[in-house]
Amino acid sequence: MSELRQNIITRDWVIIATERAKRPDKFAVPKRELKYLIPHQSDCPFCVGNEEDGTVETFRLCDRNGWKVRAIMNKFPALSPTQGGVRISDGIHRAMSGIGYHEVIVEHPRHDLTTALLAIEDIANILLVYRQRYAEIRKDPRIETIIIFKNHGESAGTSLEHPHSQIAATPVVPYQFRTRIDEAIRYFDDTGECLVCRTLEDELTAQQRIIVESQYFVAFIPYAALSPFHIWIFPRRHSSSFDDINDQEIADLATTLKTVLAKIYYGLNNPDYNYTIRSVPTGELGTKYFHWYIAIVPRVSRQAGFELGSGMYINTSLPEESAKFLRSVVIPSINPNS
Repeated sequence: MSELRQNIITRDWVIIATERAKRPDKFAVPKRELKYLIPHQSDCPFCVGNEEDGTVETFRLCDRNGWKVRAIMNKFPALSPTQGGVRISDGIHRAMSGIGYHEVIVEHPRHDLTTALLAIEDIANILLVYRQRYAEIRKDPRIETIIIFKNHGESAGTSLEHPHSQIAATPVVPYQFRTRIDEAIRYFDDTGECLVCRTLEDELTAQQRIIVESQYFVAFIPYAALSPFHIWIFPRRHSSSFDDINDQEIADLATTLKTVLAKIYYGLNNPDYNYTIRSVPTGELGTKYFHWYIAIVPRVSRQAGFELGSGMYINTSLPEESAKFLRSVVIPSINPNS
């Protein structure tokens, strides 16, 4: 028998299709023909030596050997900080100029690495740059929402192989953000508790869907995961805005994020995936009703007509079995790209 579960944070109802459920290992993508990448590619705009190739750099993290992570303006931005914040209303039609920020985070000098195979200190460097750019962009009073995200693989929306992620900042709060915040406020008004904190408490008590725990973070598959192997990483400390993360937490998150991505890499044959850092709107800092977290969505299934027509999700994996599978994945001690 199938089961409907409600994701209390998103308010989505999810059909857990137990009769159609596949064993977790069956979600592994088919082994692809190996494509050997070289550490440096002369025509890659993100590789060492091409830094001045028409890009505007906003931040650079360096050591004595050169840059480790770079933040640059997207050459084809969806939004631009140079536009004015003009709103236009014409009857029921509303518009405004495309003010905002759209930056690319070049995660590593090497062209041939993926985030799951980076050293922990390299991932910590990426998180440090995320924090720096988030805090800097938030100073612009025109910005309402900052989204940090990574697309890995063609089906996840990426076109360049060099490891990178992106930051987009908008002058409005997207509807999905606003509805989740509204639900969190409603829950806080009813119970006096943060909805995210309560979810984390329940998951730690159940222990059925936990993938990995660390001193400051917990990675798990939600009770009503919207798709197979949909993963959340929650901070243990209540904090509403990502840029409140401290250095100790960054080091710990780097280990947690690498562990989760490596388990996906080895357990599911390096599937395409997206991750995003969800944080409160810039004008709602220091709230008691919500705190930031990371969502990771492996692209191992597709939405079809039912999802588009109903707005509901069908998940053909059991969250408990998927979490158990990922816990069992052994990460090799030797990096194949080192």
